Amino acid sequence: MEDAVGSAGDRVADQILALSHDLHAHPEIAWEEVRSAARVAGDLADAGFDVEEKFTGLETAFVARRGGGPLHLAVCAEYDALPGMGHACGHNIIAAISTGAALALAPYVDDLGITLSVFGTPAEEGGGGKIEMLDRGAFTGVHAAAMVHPGPVDVARAEPYAVSHSHIQYDGKSAHAAAYPDRGVNAADAFTIAQVAIGLLRQQFPHDVRVHGVMTNGGQAPNAIPQRTEGRWYVRAGSLAELADLEQRVNRCFEAGAWATGCELTVTPESKPYAEFRTDEGLLDIYVRRAEQIGRRFSSGADSLMNRASTDMGNVSQRIAAIHPYIGIDSLPAVNHQPEFAAAAISSAADRATIEGARALALTLLDAAIDPHTRRHLLETMSGAPA
Repeated sequence: MEDAVGSAGDRVADQILALSHDLHAHPEIAWEEVRSAARVAGDLADAGFDVEEKFTGLETAFVARRGGGPLHLAVCAEYDALPGMGHACGHNIIAAISTGAALALAPYVDDLGITLSVFGTPAEEGGGGKIEMLDRGAFTGVHAAAMVHPGPVDVARAEPYAVSHSHIQYDGKSAHAAAYPDRGVNAADAFTIAQVAIGLLRQQFPHDVRVHGVMTNGGQAPNAIPQRTEGRWYVRAGSLAELADLEQRVNRCFEAGAWATGCELTVTPESKPYAEFRTDEGLLDIYVRRAEQIGRRFSSGADSLMNRASTDMGNVSQRIAAIHPYIGIDSLPAVNHQPEFAAAAISSAADRATIEGARALALTLLDAAIDPHTRRHLLETMSGAPA
């Protein structure tokens, strides 16, 4: 069966590379991945998977399922792109790897005694699609979930920050900046004060804290005092518990901008917070062994820091067994969230990583199903029922 799954991986190579390149050519941002979700789901439906679109009531989510065995294994397919940067995080590769692994395993689900699900998970880039799906019961009854994320180099263990995503808005009052400056309330000044306060606060942050953001609306005309300014800000910490305390300190900086200028402040969460990741050690050991057998080599050091990136897969890992390894696409010096990385996401090295990642992931799930210890461990682990 191992040889058969490996051969199946080879047979679907052209198909999943076509999928990766097609998604790359048609990037869609969070919650707008209508074409992308349909494209991935279509490949799975054509292969005999039972597909439910608009899964859990989310327009761009789906589930594709084969088999009815007692052990329920799942792979997650991400396909959202970054605003203005396309697939600069390589989610086209994630979708192709998960699809390839599922296609390779599909003919053998009955022999393995498994239920195999592919979850199409929208809005990883700040929208928390998996959290919404998790809270709506999507992962109930699933024993383990896995995915493989591209980066500059291969890294086995996900160690992401917990993160909150917030929309920041200041409302003041417009006036002619030269003739009637005293009649205005400057919303741009409020943002400046907040950013300075956050910059000073960083001196007292723990080493594993990150706070960063962008202003998306800074005003309309230089001679009109800005009436409204808006931005998007992320706060990251080592855990959800640490994040809760840190957010209060950062929010006080935004409040300072409002107090100093007289503006009104509105802070709106863009998603529920992303959790830190809890790795299933047994599954990760299997993936590392299978990936190394294929020829992958794992890295450490400064080039391997993509494993610190936040992910809504962390919330899934808090409920069920999960892994989230990274596979390198030889992109250096380009790294994730750079235009150069987007270009590298359809390179020959990226294509090789897509094929090898799909094979390693398929063989990992195969081993999880046939190894008595791993199978028993997963079956005895609490399934993903909503807390």
